[in-house]
Amino acid sequence: MFRYIITRIGAMIPTLLLASIVIFTIIQLPPGDYVETYIGELIASGESVDLERAQYLREEYGLDKPMIQRYLLWIGNFVTGDFGYSFEYQRPVSEVVGNRLWLTIMVSMATIILTWVIAFPIGIYSATHQYSWGDYGLTFFGLLGLATPNFLLALVMMYLLHAFFGITLGGLMAAEYIDQPMSWGKFKSVLEHLIVPTIVIGTAGTAAMIRRIRANLLDELQKQYVVTARAKGVPPFKALVKYPLRMSLNFFVADIGSLLPSIISGAEIVAIVMSLQTTGPLLIAALQSQDMYLAGSFLMFLATLTVIGVLVSDIALGFLDPRIRLSGGAER
Repeated sequence: MFRYIITRIGAMIPTLLLASIVIFTIIQLPPGDYVETYIGELIASGESVDLERAQYLREEYGLDKPMIQRYLLWIGNFVTGDFGYSFEYQRPVSEVVGNRLWLTIMVSMATIILTWVIAFPIGIYSATHQYSWGDYGLTFFGLLGLATPNFLLALVMMYLLHAFFGITLGGLMAAEYIDQPMSWGKFKSVLEHLIVPTIVIGTAGTAAMIRRIRANLLDELQKQYVVTARAKGVPPFKALVKYPLRMSLNFFVADIGSLLPSIISGAEIVAIVMSLQTTGPLLIAALQSQDMYLAGSFLMFLATLTVIGVLVSDIALGFLDPRIRLSGGAER
């Protein structure tokens, strides 16, 4: 196990290096740069353009340098903890992202907890009561949740709350708490505004997890060792929890690789529809305005979390399921 972990950590370095090259190349593919986009916006609004100022900005941000030199400068600073300077916000990237990061983590963690609390009992019930009326009903609602786009559900809930209760929903806090330091009043405001986004974002994820838990648990319950345990008189709850449920959680542990970056990125479309102050809309805006350091650093951070998540999930699977051998060979 120790050798496996060291090997995987060593493989993370070239993986992240390759990911950084791909990310930087894709960001640079669109024609022009931030300064040209900024000039285009000034011309569209009818304002005058100072070409000397534009040239100064291009030199100041290093946009006049060759692509390879810009990449080496960016990745070198990223490794040392300097994520660059945001052109759009005129602030360091760490400050721009930091203001929204904790809100994104709160929304994502609340969504994940809601998903687990709802999906696990329903998925287990559906698997242990296959083809019952309860299974059919829960399956119907699960498929309905999968088929309903999150942004459409957000619009419907915002309309219903405003039409029937007079509640105008938007953002993650009341207007007077925006850009204010954390206080008890701001914390309560965030909790109040957190309910609907959590339900909206978690709907599709909950429905998908219910179906996956049901399918995996049904597959385990039909295996011979479960039949043998029941024939020997093992109590039903113990016969369910000790091995079938444990073995059916492999997919859940394997999802850690995608779970970590999703905590940071958030649901971008829902965040835009509901005006949530999370990092998702920030990333989309950075890509649209070609704010290369903000977008590149954010995507690189997500790539790092993905690689770490995959490593954690592989190690956890080795402990969870004794059938998995991380050494790569059969043991005698």
